[in-house]
Formats: sequence, structure tokens, C-alpha cells
Amino acid sequence: MTGTVTLAHISDVHLSPLAGVRLRHMNVKRGLGYLNWHRQRRHTHHRSALDIVVEDMLAMTPDHITVTGDLINLGLPAEYEAARAWLEALGSPERVTAIPGNHDIYTTLRGHPGVELWSAYMHSDAWGAQFTSGEAQFPFVRKVGPVALIGLNSAIETPPFVAAGELGTKQIAALDALLPKLQAEGMMRVVLIHHPPLPGQAPPRRALRDAAALSRVLAERGAELVLHGHNHRDMHEDFARLAERGGEGSIPVIGVASGSIGRVHKDEPLGRYNLLRIDAQDGRVRIECVTRGLSASGATVEQISRKLIG
Repeated sequence: MTGTVTLAHISDVHLSPLAGVRLRHMNVKRGLGYLNWHRQRRHTHHRSALDIVVEDMLAMTPDHITVTGDLINLGLPAEYEAARAWLEALGSPERVTAIPGNHDIYTTLRGHPGVELWSAYMHSDAWGAQFTSGEAQFPFVRKVGPVALIGLNSAIETPPFVAAGELGTKQIAALDALLPKLQAEGMMRVVLIHHPPLPGQAPPRRALRDAAALSRVLAERGAELVLHGHNHRDMHEDFARLAERGGEGSIPVIGVASGSIGRVHKDEPLGRYNLLRIDAQDGRVRIECVTRGLSASGATVEQISRKLIG
């Protein structure tokens, strides 16, 4: 495990404007979500703000860009198309990895592939395919230098007013098998998930339902870093490994605020992203996390914070 990789991490962009709303797509949840968009989200999530943030992110020339879900809002066909175009503008699938969020798998949409339109950005690469099953899309594994990106899907359909997530037993079991294999390959393991992965990091209606089961796997098997979105806030928690299972130190669990907020809403900051420089030398991993985001004027991007981890 030797080398350096710089990852950009952006999330919860909720692409706007909302388009392609048709009566045939409406049900109770989508109708309520549509009203919420017009009353609130359209005033806070601005495409112009996101474009300024992305321009700065690309100028930093990261080795790879990670997008941890909620690219869209109501799961409409036109939104999926717009999100694919946005991903293509970020870069090729070799340079960009995405996973779904709860707004991406929102509610039933018959006769449409949904997030499968983005499949080029969320599947195992040729190297990672040796560690994953061809029967399930998630988890997937992608190699970026000495880093193995592990993409999870915590997005499930839920009733109105519920934004909870769940991995399920099969996905957690697959992750449990993956982590030691990748460690044996000498890889730095970076887990991508939309919902905050640890118990207590979100209220019940927004939480990962099987966070306790995921936490046990992380504590026993280890990872070098976990990245998530969902809460629209910057978060950092160091999650302790189980010493009795040979664990050492802790796993940084880092969440990033929304990349597209153009007007302050409650305690959600203006649009931002993280730039993570992951360096491994002599078996020790050090991470520099630089948060960059819109200035108070919203016209430029500036460094918000810098922290060293490990």
C-alpha cells in the first residue's frame, strides 16, 4: 500500500431546473416532492452555483471525482437524462464514479431504466470485476492507483416524508467479503455510500436502517476512508476499529455538504466539495481533507478548511 491519490468528493447536487414533469409520472410521493421543490428546494439548489463549484473542482485536477448520490430530485425521465449529461461533462467513467442517493431511486417509474442510465459510472472496472459478483451491481470496485473505490447503494423506495436508506443483508455480506480481499492486495479501501453509515448520524426518518450491521463490518474488516453525503453538511467522525479483531486506529468517516446550494438554508452551507489527498507510505495512511466552497457573495470559490487525518 504505497502511493498518493487525490479524490474530489461532491454530493447532493439536486440538479435544477426541474423539468419533464408529466401527469402520468405522478403519485402521492412525487406530487408532494414536486410541491416541496417549488416551495423550498428551487430557492436553495441553484445550477449556477453548482457550475461555479464544479469549475473550481475541475481546475484542481483531481485524479478522480466521486459523486455520492442525490444527483436529481423526483426520479423523472428528463432528470435522469440531465444527470447523465452532467456526469459526462465532469469526465469519462474512468475519471468519475457515482452512486445513487434516495432522490435518485425515488419512487416507481415504470418502463424507464432510471439510474441504469448512469451505469457506466457505477460498475466495477476490469480490475475490480475479479472481486465482485456478476449477479449484483453493488457493491462495485474500481481501481484508482493504490486506491480501491467501493461503491454501495443505500437508496431504496420509501413512503412520503421518509428518506431512510438500507443496504440489505446481501450487500453487507458482499462488503464483508470484499474488504479483506482488497486489503490483501495492498489497496487503500475507500467506501462510498450516500447515507451516513454510522448509527446516530441522522434522525430515524433519514437514517441508514442497517447502520449497526454496516458498522460491525467496518469495525471488524477495516477501511481507510468512508465518504458519504445526504445530510447537506460537512461531517467528520473517526470510527474505531475492533482491537480484538486485529484492528488498529480508526476509520475516518467524512460527509460533504451539498454542492449546489446557492442560498443559505437553515444550517446548510453554500455549495462546496472536498478535495482529499490520500497518501500511503510504509503502511501508514495520511489524509489531507481540503474543503472548498462558495464565498459569501456566491460568485467565487474559496478554501473553507483544511485538516490532516492520520
